[in-house]
Amino acid sequence: MEEIYQTIPHRPPFLFVDEIISHEAESVTTRRALRADEAFFAGHYPGNPIMPGVLSCEAVFQTGAILLLKSFSAELEAGGTPVLTKIENARFRGIARPGDTLEITAELRERSGKFFFLRGRIVCGGKKILTLDFGLAILPPAEKGGEG
Repeated sequence: MEEIYQTIPHRPPFLFVDEIISHEAESVTTRRALRADEAFFAGHYPGNPIMPGVLSCEAVFQTGAILLLKSFSAELEAGGTPVLTKIENARFRGIARPGDTLEITAELRERSGKFFFLRGRIVCGGKKILTLDFGLAILPPAEKGGEG
């Protein structure tokens, strides 16, 4: 977990990656074990807990941020914040429940300046449950602000 804390700025309760399984120049795979006591399961849905699709997507986005910050750290300003710029072609093919372990992969498809375009997927129990294309940029520390 320390490696993740050193790589991306996300922290519990909004951290959806437990460990980095593998890292190559243009891809990374992470893992997330879903616990029954996670707050979102209490309301989504009582008696039939399912991980919300938006949180599954967030796990992929965080995995993509890990890829960028590990692979391109020499080119990016230290302390930058990954921000989502685009989501396309999200396909939900299955569900994740308490006790499941997610294997999350993000692969770089293209880069244009400070914008990175990636493809992500989640596999659960040997079955692909989510695929999507997305874009990320790394916001320099000076651009961080109090939007709201």
